[in-house]
Amino acid sequence: MAEGNIEKRLAEIFFECFGEGAGKDPPEIFFAPGRINLIGEHIDYNGGCVLPFALPPGTYAAVKKRNDEKIRLFSENFKEEGIREFSLTHIRNRSLPGGRTASGQAGGEFAGWAAYPLGVLCVLAGEGFTLDRGFDMAVMGNLSAGAGLSSSASLEVVTAFAMRKLYGFKADNIDIAVMCRRAESEYCGTNCGIMDQFAIAMAKEGHAIYLNTETLEYEYVPLTLHGAGFVIINTNKKHKLAGSAYNDRRSECETAFELLKKAAGRDGGAVPEHLCGFTGETFKKYSHVLKDPVLYRRAKHAVYENIRTKDAVRALKAADGAALGRLMNEAHTSISRDFEVSCAELDILQEEALKIPGVLGSRMSGGGFGGCTITLVRNEVEDEFITRVCAAYRERAGYEADVAANCR
Repeated sequence: MAEGNIEKRLAEIFFECFGEGAGKDPPEIFFAPGRINLIGEHIDYNGGCVLPFALPPGTYAAVKKRNDEKIRLFSENFKEEGIREFSLTHIRNRSLPGGRTASGQAGGEFAGWAAYPLGVLCVLAGEGFTLDRGFDMAVMGNLSAGAGLSSSASLEVVTAFAMRKLYGFKADNIDIAVMCRRAESEYCGTNCGIMDQFAIAMAKEGHAIYLNTETLEYEYVPLTLHGAGFVIINTNKKHKLAGSAYNDRRSECETAFELLKKAAGRDGGAVPEHLCGFTGETFKKYSHVLKDPVLYRRAKHAVYENIRTKDAVRALKAADGAALGRLMNEAHTSISRDFEVSCAELDILQEEALKIPGVLGSRMSGGGFGGCTITLVRNEVEDEFITRVCAAYRERAGYEADVAANCR
């Protein structure tokens, strides 16, 4: 559905849901894109550098202020849940009925998709932003939930964009990214890094964002690869980060970092503030303290993925598709074998992609355990690539894969 048609349909849904109580004036429409990460996986919470870019699909929100303290939420993507109703009192107190709070208490009423916008509201309230009245909000997204394209972060950011406009909040897009990350971590159960929210809030068409997640320094890098583009294929195997091994991987990285940091400190060397602060040389020097092979592999991935990301930026600036493709392949091997967040379906897509001449590189993208691959493909073989890979996937996995996005 084209963008204009989505906005028109969403306005219709808004009035169908909220009826007479919504008044006659049309709601305001807001949008936040999805994102794909080109390289730099699972290192945004390790102080590493990442290279995401925004996608045309995303999340649309139709929002209108009310004259009372009710908050009513509806998602066309989860319409079986109906209208979720809350009060501004819950937001002001940062205590939602039966829900997850910053103290870690979780429960039923706050579960599901509504946790994301409500978590954003709670963080805004904690920062001193005031909602003087309630609002109605209907949302619709054309990102596949669970595909690893950051549908949750897109929903968080579009909520923050709407609140800023309707209530006059003074917050720039970096502020919004930081607050939305807090919402997902503190209220939605995923102890994520900043990459997804930053990439979505700071998106620039035709550019990737080279982001240092430790300092939040960033640079826009043109997505210019002459004669080639990116194809994103969805395994259609859903992942759910809060209920997966995502938080376990973060804990393992933290444990490995503490061991490496102590070793560097005893040696009198410079002690980095994050795991990705170790260079290849210093990691080799101190990695002997990682007696647990699992911790060694987790740390190895983080350190060398950070190095690959920096190399990938140089390749992208030089429009060197061959070099970028090699780095993407190395990244997939590392994330699959050392970090162990790939799955059979993602590995099938990557393996089948590399069988086709004209494919420069392919890797899983996102949190893992399902979701999508991103593949760098020469334009002249793009159609053949899609046909052959999807057919091979159907045969090997037993169900369909879909093209989630196509970025030339």
